[in-house]
Amino acid sequence: MNRTYDADWYRERIEAIWRIIPDCAISSDIITGFCSETEEDHQATLDMIRFARYSMSYMFAYSERPGTLAARKFDDDVPESLKKRRLSEIIDVQNEQSLQHNQNDIGRTCEVLIEGDSKRNELEFKGRNSQNKIIIFPKAGNYAPGDYVQVQITDATSATLRGQIVAPGQ
Repeated sequence: MNRTYDADWYRERIEAIWRIIPDCAISSDIITGFCSETEEDHQATLDMIRFARYSMSYMFAYSERPGTLAARKFDDDVPESLKKRRLSEIIDVQNEQSLQHNQNDIGRTCEVLIEGDSKRNELEFKGRNSQNKIIIFPKAGNYAPGDYVQVQITDATSATLRGQIVAPGQ
């Protein structure tokens, strides 16, 4: 895909980020099934997801786009069935990493920007913390979208944190 770096360089960058910001959340965009991708390449991608412990990723199967360099220069030679299997494996591994990353937040208190009502329950807010994680919590006090609140995390899934507003000074 015309990358100008290799996996070792990338691992060094991830390690440097962790040294500087130990509690950071790192995300990625992952495309599987790019032209001539081998099973070894795919396994290397899975290994990198595990190494980098991405908090989340945008994951896609490669599809040819007219006019791009890849469409002009490379044959889309990875069968759709293989792309789908590989994408499913990538999603599974990423979901494991996301769940683990989110479970590490249970018990922590973080600042959350209230974005609005939760999609599923009008008695709850939805917001995001500095790691861009979605947090759902019961409405309390006179808070409104645009306000910042302190939320203690009480539960986690691979996609969402749940918590409770913590009164100032607690």
